[in-house]
Amino acid sequence: MSGETSSRTAAPGIDMFDRVALGIVGISIVTFLLGWTTLFDRTSPDTAVAGLSLFALFGVVFLLAGAGLITAGIASNVGLFETTADQYTGLGTGVAFGVVGFATGGLVTTILFGVGATGSVLVGLVVALIATLGVAVLPEDIGTTLPVGLLALAWGVLLVAGFVDVGWVWDPPSIKATFHAPIVVPLVTIALSLLVAWSGAIVAEEFGSQGRQNGAYLMIGLNAFGMIAVLLLLILFVVRKGLPKLLEGAQFGPGLNISVPFLTKGVMLGQQHNGIFPAIVGTVWLVVGAVVLAIPMGIGAAVFLTEYAEQGRFTAVIETATNALWSTPSIVYGLFGYAFLVPRFGNANSLLAGMMVLGFMLLPLVVITSRESIKSVPDEYRDASAALGVNQWQTIRSVVLPAAMPGVVTGVILGVGRIAGETAPILLVTSGTPFPARAPSILGSFRFTAAPPFVQNEALLQASSALPYQLYAVITAGVGQEEAFGWGTALVLLMVVLGFYAIGITSRIYFRKKLNQ
Repeated sequence: MSGETSSRTAAPGIDMFDRVALGIVGISIVTFLLGWTTLFDRTSPDTAVAGLSLFALFGVVFLLAGAGLITAGIASNVGLFETTADQYTGLGTGVAFGVVGFATGGLVTTILFGVGATGSVLVGLVVALIATLGVAVLPEDIGTTLPVGLLALAWGVLLVAGFVDVGWVWDPPSIKATFHAPIVVPLVTIALSLLVAWSGAIVAEEFGSQGRQNGAYLMIGLNAFGMIAVLLLLILFVVRKGLPKLLEGAQFGPGLNISVPFLTKGVMLGQQHNGIFPAIVGTVWLVVGAVVLAIPMGIGAAVFLTEYAEQGRFTAVIETATNALWSTPSIVYGLFGYAFLVPRFGNANSLLAGMMVLGFMLLPLVVITSRESIKSVPDEYRDASAALGVNQWQTIRSVVLPAAMPGVVTGVILGVGRIAGETAPILLVTSGTPFPARAPSILGSFRFTAAPPFVQNEALLQASSALPYQLYAVITAGVGQEEAFGWGTALVLLMVVLGFYAIGITSRIYFRKKLNQ
C-alpha cells in the first residue's frame, strides 16, 4: 500500500509490474531518440511506420505509456502489488510538477482562448500552485505516475486524433513569432519522454528511495545523452553542408599524392578552385600567439596568488576580477585592442594585436583553472618535500606544478576552444582582406637588428584573415564567395578547433601518465 515504508520482498524473477515499467522506460527512450532525430531533420515527420505517420506513432506511444503509468500507480495504491511507496510525494516533486503546470497551463490557455501574455502567466501561476500542492500531498505512487500519465494521454490524443499534425501552426497573439509542428512536436516529445522515462524508472524500482534514485539517475543520463547528441548532430550537420565544398577539386593519388585545393590555396582571379589556406594559417598563428602570451603569465600569476601571496582581501579582489574578466564579452576586448593596441602598432590592424587581444581573453581562464588545480594538490605533498629540505620554489616547480598540470591543460583546452572561434576581436584589430591570396609568413619574416628591440617581423604587423572572419564575410555579409564556400570554411574551422582540443587532451593524458609513474 502507499502508506507502507517497509522493505519489499520481491518475488524471484521479473514480475508483470516490473515488465510494464521497463517497457514504459524502453519506449520512452526510443521516442526520446526519435524526437532528436526529427528535430534535426534526420527523420522526416512524414515517415510511415506500420501504416502510421511518425507523429501518430508518437501519439500511440504516449497513449500506451500514459495508460501504463496510471494503471501502475493505481495498482500500487490499492495494494495489487507490494511496493515501498511513501505516504506523500513530497514538496520537491510537487514544485517540479508546478513548473510543468505553469508552462502547460499558460500555453494551453493561449492556444485555446487566444489570451495574451499577462493572462497566460496568471493562469499558469494558478495551475502551478494547484499542481504543486496537489502533487505534494498525494501518495508517492499516485503523485509520480498520475500527473505524468495524464500529460502523456493528453499529448497522445492530440497527435493520434490529428489535432496536431505536420501542418499545424501556432501564431501567438502576444509575440511576433510563428511556431510550426516540425519543431514544436519533437520538442514536446523530447521533454515529455524524459518525464515518462523518469516516472517509469521509479515504478520499475517499486517507488521508495530506491525508485527516486533510479529515476534521478535515468533523468541525468538522458539529459547528458541529449547534450552529446545535440553536439554530434550539429557536427554532422556542418560536415554534411561543408564536405562537398571541402573536397571540390580534390585528388587522391597513389601513396601520399593528395591534393585538396580548398585547404592549400588562397583566393585568386582566374583560379579554378579557390581555398582558405591563408585564413587557416592566420587562425593558427592567432591561437598560438595567444597561448604563448597567456600560459606563462597565467600560471605565474596563479602560483604567486596561491603559494606566495597572503590569502586575504587582495587575493579575494584578484579572484573576483579574474572571474569578471572571463565573463566579459569578446567585443569589449576587441574595443580595448582597437583603442589601445592598434594605434601603438602603426595605427593599422595586425596579427600581433589580434594575438594580444586573444591572449588577454585567455588569460583569466588560465589563472582561474591554474589556481584551482594548484589548490587541489594535497598539502601533504608540500610537507613531504619540505621535510626533505627542499625549498619552496623547488617544491612548486618539481612537486606542485606537475601534480596540477592536468587541470591547467584542461583550462587551456577550454580557453582555446573559445578564442579560436571569436569573430568580434578579429574584425576590430586583425582583419584585412577577407580572402587573401597568400598566407602570412611569420617564421620567414624575423630580422635581427642592432637597435632595440633587436628583432623585427613585418608579417606580425600586417593585417591578416582568419577562419571566423571569412565565415562572417561569406555567411553574414555575403561578401566575395558563395554560401557553399562559407560552409566549407565552417567545417575547416570546426576541424581546427577539434585539432587544438586533440592536442590539449593528448597533453593532459601525457601529464597524468607521467604523474602516476
